[in-house]
Amino acid sequence: MAEPEVLIEARGVRKHFRGAEAPALDGVDIIVEAGRICALLGTNGAGKTTMIRILTTLLTPDEGQVKVAGYDIATHPGQVRASIGLVGQYAALDEILTGRQNLELFSKLAGMRRAEARRHAARLLETAGLGEVGDRVVSKLSGGLRRRMDLATSLITTPRVLFVDEPTTGVDPHARRDLWARLREMADQGVAILLTTQYLEEADALADDVVILKAGSVIARGTTADLKQLVGEPKWELREPTLEDVYLHLHATSEEVISR
Repeated sequence: MAEPEVLIEARGVRKHFRGAEAPALDGVDIIVEAGRICALLGTNGAGKTTMIRILTTLLTPDEGQVKVAGYDIATHPGQVRASIGLVGQYAALDEILTGRQNLELFSKLAGMRRAEARRHAARLLETAGLGEVGDRVVSKLSGGLRRRMDLATSLITTPRVLFVDEPTTGVDPHARRDLWARLREMADQGVAILLTTQYLEEADALADDVVILKAGSVIARGTTADLKQLVGEPKWELREPTLEDVYLHLHATSEEVISR
């Protein structure tokens, strides 16, 4: 059986911004194979977005070796960009255009002729389940629909690798599940996906592998099952109820009776 293809390979990545006391990244290693979703988990300032910017050739690391889709980001940045899709933290859409017009515009920028771009935009809208809202002005779309439209723009070309930076921040639960389903579908088609998130629930529901960053360093990695084992067994603490506990219990019980 053939070994799975490694599409993201970062080793010993370091980045220190001028004037900062501590490095933004301090020797980070990340490996993502084709068809797998890796969640880069951490609080604000942990280094997640810096890592995404390096992997997508938007930043140059101070140290380390990085290959994306088999290409070194330092020597073949053009080939890297041609092989990836990127969904940033904020929607990269023109708000005065409709979703369809945005997709047609991005298709033309990718080198398609007008008729081809029109057909391609229509296919993307249907594939993303956005056909009914494709002709709405982007400024009138909900946050969840904007996020899905933004994901559709990242698929103008067929990426081998997709980077998604905090995809569901500010998105309602229903739209969040739709985005999860779409990302999982892409992984099933062989795309390697690296997403950043602050939500444990998101990593647990979506990721095959998890890398946890803190202050620019990897503090844990593994599958969600592996990481749960590190937490330890659940513990129960028993104590005598206080008067406040009794009051809250009686208050909740009375409200339940009244609601019936």
